[in-house]
Amino acid sequence: MIGHLKGKITSKNPPEILIEVEGVGYEVLCPMSTFYALDNLTEDILLFTHLSIKEDAHTLFGFISKDEKNVFRELIRVNGVGPKVALAILSNLSVQSLVECISTEDADLLAKTPGIGKKTALKLIVELQDRLGKLELTGAIEKTRDLNQSSNPNSKQAIEALQSLGFKVKEANRMVSKIEDQGLSTEQIIRLALQNK
Repeated sequence: MIGHLKGKITSKNPPEILIEVEGVGYEVLCPMSTFYALDNLTEDILLFTHLSIKEDAHTLFGFISKDEKNVFRELIRVNGVGPKVALAILSNLSVQSLVECISTEDADLLAKTPGIGKKTALKLIVELQDRLGKLELTGAIEKTRDLNQSSNPNSKQAIEALQSLGFKVKEANRMVSKIEDQGLSTEQIIRLALQNK
């Protein structure tokens, strides 16, 4: 496997770039987020890569961060999502947006990606919710998690309780996030959340 490439970009033709590594040119397909990040880089670049092998082709996919690569690998594990569709998803949504989208069960936003219908979006949400939580992502994801976690530890329990009452994750998060008093008990948060519904 080719884990990463370090070299100079000799040509760009979205979604493909040609990166020269010690005299060898590698054709690499990249999401648009990586393309934009490469715009202002003139020195050698480091791309994290994933090699996809099929009967008729060996295709390299490149990513500016390990997070992108890891999320890409999780996406292609979902039945019915190939590398091209995974690339389209990462071109349409940043890693942070995708993780938020999955955790809040926002199928409509996912379905805006070309090649993704509502059915596939729902399948992605179901299959990725647990897996993305277990992924060790760095960068913006950690900041997002910190922002989403209320400083009141009872908020998480309240959200779980609301889910057991039949509310969707997105709805339960929204209801609890409206409550500003951080010193409330779990029961008080649930009561207020149900009143504010």
